[in-house]
Amino acid sequence: MANNKHLTIDNRCTIQTMLNDKASFKAIADVLDKDPSTISKEIRSHLVFRKIGGMHLPYNSCALRFKCTKNLLCSPCHAARNYKLCKRCNMCNVFCKDFQKEICSKLLKPPYVCNGCGSRNICSLEKRFYYASEAQNEYRLVLSESRSGISLSEAEVQHLEEIVSPLIRQKQSPHHICVTNRDSIMVSERTIYRLIDARILSAMNMDLPRKVRFSARKNTVHLKVDKACRIGRTFECFTAYLTEHPDLPVVQLDSVEGKKGGKVLLTIHFVKAEFMLAFLRDRNDSQSVIDIFERLYLELQPDRFMSLFRVCLADNGSEFSNPMAIEYDRQDNLRTRIFYCDPSAPYQKGSAERNHEFIRMFIPKGTDLEHYTQDDIDLMMNHINSYVRESLGNKSPYEMFAFLYGQKTLDLLECHLIPPQEVTLSPSVFRKEVQA
Repeated sequence: MANNKHLTIDNRCTIQTMLNDKASFKAIADVLDKDPSTISKEIRSHLVFRKIGGMHLPYNSCALRFKCTKNLLCSPCHAARNYKLCKRCNMCNVFCKDFQKEICSKLLKPPYVCNGCGSRNICSLEKRFYYASEAQNEYRLVLSESRSGISLSEAEVQHLEEIVSPLIRQKQSPHHICVTNRDSIMVSERTIYRLIDARILSAMNMDLPRKVRFSARKNTVHLKVDKACRIGRTFECFTAYLTEHPDLPVVQLDSVEGKKGGKVLLTIHFVKAEFMLAFLRDRNDSQSVIDIFERLYLELQPDRFMSLFRVCLADNGSEFSNPMAIEYDRQDNLRTRIFYCDPSAPYQKGSAERNHEFIRMFIPKGTDLEHYTQDDIDLMMNHINSYVRESLGNKSPYEMFAFLYGQKTLDLLECHLIPPQEVTLSPSVFRKEVQA
C-alpha cells in the first residue's frame, strides 16, 4: 500500500470515473493501492455543491415544496417568466422566509456524492459531486497556502493578543514570554515577532527595546489568517453561482488606503446602481469589516439587508479573511454570500476600482486619513453618488439606487442627494485644511 503519498490528478480522475460507475470505496482503494479511509476523506474534502434541478424540474431544496402554494414572494418578479407558484422558480429558496432546507438522505452515507446516482435527473434537491479537476485545484491551493506565511484563525490571534501584548508592554521579551507561557501560547518566538511586524498584535516594535536598534529586513512579511477561507469562494465559484442565479445583484468590497499603516476606508459598491458607500476604519483588520456589516445588518433590518447584500465579491486582503462572520448573523442565519477575486486581478471588480478614481480626487494616494471623520467621508460619497453617469442614462447613482431599492433605504443609510449645480469633486467640500 502506497502510504504517505499525495494523490495525483490521475488518481483523482480514476476516483471520479469509478464513482460515476457506482464503485465502492473499497474497490477504488484497491485500484489506487490506498486505504478506503483515504478515498472517503478525499471525496468529503472536495465536495462540489450544485444548485440544479432535474429534467424539466427547477432547483428547489425546500422540505415544504410539495405542498407550498405561495406566490408573489418578490415584487417585481425576478423570474424570466411569471410562475403562478413560486416553487416553480429557482429563486424560491432565496426569497422565502419559511424555507427549510432538505438534504437527500443518500448523501449522508457513502459515497456522499451524486456522481453515480440514477435518480438525479428527477431530483430537485441540491446536488453534490466529486470532480477531479476541481479537487486538484483545491489541493494545490491548500498546499501552496500551507507553505507560505502564518496561518491563524481570528480566535487564535485574539488569544495571543490577550496574553502577549500586555507582557510585551511590561518589557518582557518574546523569548521570556514563550518560555514562561509555553502551554498557553503554542507558537514559536519567531511567530511572535512576525505578528508584531505585521501589526496583527497591538504591541509594537517600539515596545521591544533591543529590536529598534536593528534595521528592518528588506523582505516583506507575508501573513494571512484562516488559509482555507477561500476554498469554495473563488472567482470561478462566483461566476458559477451567478450562472445559476443570474438576476442577483452583486456588491463589490474593497479597501482604500491612505498613509501606510494608518486609517483605511472600506468601500461597498453596488454594481447595478454604481452606488458606493465608504466607512472609515482605524486599522485594516477583519474585525473592523465584521463590525461594519453587523451595524448595517442591525440598522437596515434583516429583510432589507438581505435584499441588498445577496452576493459580495471581495479582493484577497486579510481584512476579508473571516467570511463566515460576514455571511452569517449571530443566530447562524445565512444573510449573504461572499466570494473572492483571483490574486492580482483587480479588473474582476472593475466597477468598484473605477469608482475609486472619484475618491482619489478628494483624497490623493498616500494622504493620511487621520484628519478625516466619518462625516467627511459621508459628505464626499454624497457628492460622488450625486454625480451624473452616462452609463446610467444620465442619472446619478443616488437616483438609480433609489429606483432599485427605495428611498427608505437611502434614508436609513443617511445618504443625501446633492443638487446637480452644487456637486463638487475636490477636497474643497471639506471646508478645512487637511494636511497630507
